[in-house]
Amino acid sequence: MTPRRVILAVTGASGMPYAASLTRALSGREDLELHLIVSEAARTVLAAETDLSVEDLCAGAAATYRESDIAAPPASGSWHNEGMIVCPCSMATLAAIAQGLGTNLIHRAADVALKERRRLVLVARETPVSIVHLRNMLAAAEAWAVVMPACPGFYHRPAGIGELADHLAGRVLDQFGIPHALSRRWGEDQERRGP
Repeated sequence: MTPRRVILAVTGASGMPYAASLTRALSGREDLELHLIVSEAARTVLAAETDLSVEDLCAGAAATYRESDIAAPPASGSWHNEGMIVCPCSMATLAAIAQGLGTNLIHRAADVALKERRRLVLVARETPVSIVHLRNMLAAAEAWAVVMPACPGFYHRPAGIGELADHLAGRVLDQFGIPHALSRRWGEDQERRGP
């Protein structure tokens, strides 16, 4: 079986535990091939928010690319893949994607996902959001992107940051129909209640 290629772009927004959870979930699987793009700003935020190095984050990827590598395979619509996740997605990256700018590999790969009608999930990470942010989210959604703000649930009673990140990562993987065991789903392991 040919593995499904999935692109994960990590930008410089806060939320590196989400990216780390996704890279773990998408790595080392026979059914998936992770292609990872890490922005320069993400490298700075990764060091601020985690004990992971960029090498740790990239360890399980089939291929990694710099955002400046505009000739990398994800920049072309003829390079087949299942789609792309941008997590965390900064508001600057969201704006570039919503407006169709292709100034770096992340923007271009997202533009390719939209034009080829492949899945594009943008895990937006900012609060509060301005009218400009909301308009960009709407423009991205109108172009068929899935805008998924990083809003983890609490019904699974997370014991820490790792479980919160895993829960959101699982919701992202659900958008691609990728099986996982990252978190408990609503209604699972709960007793049925009568009227």
